[in-house]
Amino acid sequence: MIDFVKSLLLYSFAAVVALLVHSEIARLRGRVAGIDGPRGLPIFGNIPQLRRNASEQYRIWAEKYGAVYQVMLGSVAVVVVNSAEAAQRVFVRNSAATISRPMFYTFHKVVSSTSGFTIGTSPYSASLRKRRKAAASALNKRAVTSYDAHISRETQQFIRDAYELGEKGKKALDPLALVQHLSLNLSLTLNWGSRIASVHDPLFQEIAEVEEYVSRFRSTTGNMQDYVPLLRWWPFNTASARAREMRTRRDVYIRRFNRELQQRLKNGEKVDCIQANVMAEESLDSQELMSLSLTMVAGGLDTITTLVSWALLLLAHKPDIQNKAYLAIKEHRMSTNDATECAYMVALVRELLRMYPPLRLALPRETASDFCFNDKLIPAGTVVVLNAWACNMDPEVYPDAHVFKPERFLDSNGRVQPGSIFTYGQGSRMCPGYILGNRELYMLFSRLLYLFEIKLAAGGSDADPLTGVADPTSLVSAPKEYKVIFSPRDRKQIERMLSEK
Repeated sequence: MIDFVKSLLLYSFAAVVALLVHSEIARLRGRVAGIDGPRGLPIFGNIPQLRRNASEQYRIWAEKYGAVYQVMLGSVAVVVVNSAEAAQRVFVRNSAATISRPMFYTFHKVVSSTSGFTIGTSPYSASLRKRRKAAASALNKRAVTSYDAHISRETQQFIRDAYELGEKGKKALDPLALVQHLSLNLSLTLNWGSRIASVHDPLFQEIAEVEEYVSRFRSTTGNMQDYVPLLRWWPFNTASARAREMRTRRDVYIRRFNRELQQRLKNGEKVDCIQANVMAEESLDSQELMSLSLTMVAGGLDTITTLVSWALLLLAHKPDIQNKAYLAIKEHRMSTNDATECAYMVALVRELLRMYPPLRLALPRETASDFCFNDKLIPAGTVVVLNAWACNMDPEVYPDAHVFKPERFLDSNGRVQPGSIFTYGQGSRMCPGYILGNRELYMLFSRLLYLFEIKLAAGGSDADPLTGVADPTSLVSAPKEYKVIFSPRDRKQIERMLSEK
């Protein structure tokens, strides 16, 4: 019996060693030939070096290996693009080759197995073309202009929350719940014609919690089981169980919103929203409609919540920027009408997006066909990642990139001038909601900075985009907790605005 146990243990040990050796050989063979990059550990590759602030580590490595190099995430070779010039060559000139997305175990096969994928996370297919066409129609410049009334109502609600919950400037607030409420209601109103009245509503709290977790599962470095398949069978691995839980909880509210909208339409109610307009065209099936729904919720919460959270903190540290914005808005209101946008505020929004990209590592691509970069072949099926953080900090484009300066987007006459930012991605899979996102941010900050001074509460917090991150392992780089005071510039003016319908 003892000999049998010894033999069993020996064979088991030999099988594990053989499996590890086979995995390591496959990992080394998976590298893209001819492209340099940092060497990692056996089995895990570079993952341990990228668990915290991966985008900044990628930028640092670019100083040694060049703007385009490769890393190994477990057994997966990933080509990383870290400069504005390289991003143009890889994602714009080769837009057809870089049009697809890779499939990751945690997000695609566990979290999204019942509801499908968002538009942004879907591999390229005929179905994706239909969904992107529907999204483009709903999110083009003309369509976005028609949403101004919805955006105005939700920004007015944000002003109300800041004014009333902040006791008219007497109480410091953690603005996260207010910002999440704004972001979620913008998504719900535009997509389903619905909204959640209060930050205290259990449904609001449920959606905010679930979407935060789902965002983590989309991390390109945070889910080790995506790159080391053996970990999916590790008995102490809780990632899959938590992913399944969030999938189930998310399905409940997404299906509820779709069901309620369908019932309203069946009752003959006219509902002006994206989902109703798409349903009327009958071009998408139920799974594709679900994908569009998921896209609106996830995109809004990721982009608007994260950007506004950083912006409020940054502005509280910079009263001079707030004062410039206030004077610019005041002059704009006196000299023109709402048909044009205040140039300084457009530049302010662009600079916020440049310095605080919510997704510092854009969602990864998977090449649909071969292409060459610097005479090196990038074969079909290769994962390619745009480091939006590094591109937005590219010294060739922004010599003083770590300085917050909206004026960099204005010419000598104070007019907005062209200038690339990489926050929404590049090329064929650039975020289709960028026009909507820019409009929402413009309207919010134009109203907010005209009515309030934002002051940092005692203790403060770090507004540095590197050292002030709450969770450096997360896909979405949110700031640490902080409190601000929304100090009214003119209470009567605020109350007059809040009384308007």
